[in-house]
Amino acid sequence: MLSVLSYGRLVARAVIGGLSQTESRDYSLVTASCGFGKDFRKGILKKGMCYGDDACFIARHRSADVLGVADGVGGWRDYGVDPSQFSGTLMKTCERLVKEGRFIPSNPVEVLTTSYYELLQNKVPLLGSSTACIVVLDRQSHQLHTANLGDSGFLVVRGGEVVHRSDEQQHYFNTPFQLSIAPPGTEGAVLSDSPDAADSTSFDVQLGDIILTASDGLFDNMPDYMILQELTKLKSTNYESIQQTARSIAKQAHILAYDPNYMSPFAQFACDNGLNVRGKSLDASAPLCSAKVLAMLNRPFFMVK
Repeated sequence: MLSVLSYGRLVARAVIGGLSQTESRDYSLVTASCGFGKDFRKGILKKGMCYGDDACFIARHRSADVLGVADGVGGWRDYGVDPSQFSGTLMKTCERLVKEGRFIPSNPVEVLTTSYYELLQNKVPLLGSSTACIVVLDRQSHQLHTANLGDSGFLVVRGGEVVHRSDEQQHYFNTPFQLSIAPPGTEGAVLSDSPDAADSTSFDVQLGDIILTASDGLFDNMPDYMILQELTKLKSTNYESIQQTARSIAKQAHILAYDPNYMSPFAQFACDNGLNVRGKSLDASAPLCSAKVLAMLNRPFFMVK
């Protein structure tokens, strides 16, 4: 699996009538994404917004900006199934629903649910499994609405501190909640959770907040203090600076994943569960990289797609 980093920074966009009242401004996100597959030499984008087995999307509608990341389960490769097909199609479907306005900003679980059931009804068989995280910025209410299923997730950073974060959902060690589509007749043998099981939250955001969504390739390899150190280097709200920061974090997470002597958060979690491992990799199907989407809220009167 890989990880996708989606990084966004909040900006204020003036409504008709001028710039005098901050309260009259909608919020929006300046966003960038980066990720690496297991083969670091092949680098970045695989196809669309897929990085290795993981996928992400960034979508905008007049009412909201939406970020999403999905972590394809690499174990399907042992059965001749490309894990990126499921995660990529799931994210593309979510993106289309948002762009068509077929969503309610305050209910990101519904976006995930509708997308998943579209996949189930697809005439072309689609097999696989994936975790998923959806983050929705309601521009007018200045609220962030989130839905997280499994061990992908998000951070909201304000003033150099993590002020909100997702809760990881695990059935047991290294077995996160996930959406799945199994071959006919084998459904009971494949772990699958309902999208309704996603953990959902809503909270206010402020100008200057940094919103980072990622698959577990980031969070399993980099503790919060390392992520925060990288984010302190971000001095500008323009797209180029945000993209550079997203790439820097993704690259560092990927390098650490292959360090056999590094005691990563994942390795520490494994030790707590009676397993003596280092780095991120526990077996061939364990995610090794990190995909992220970075978004930031700020005051300048512009929006970068």
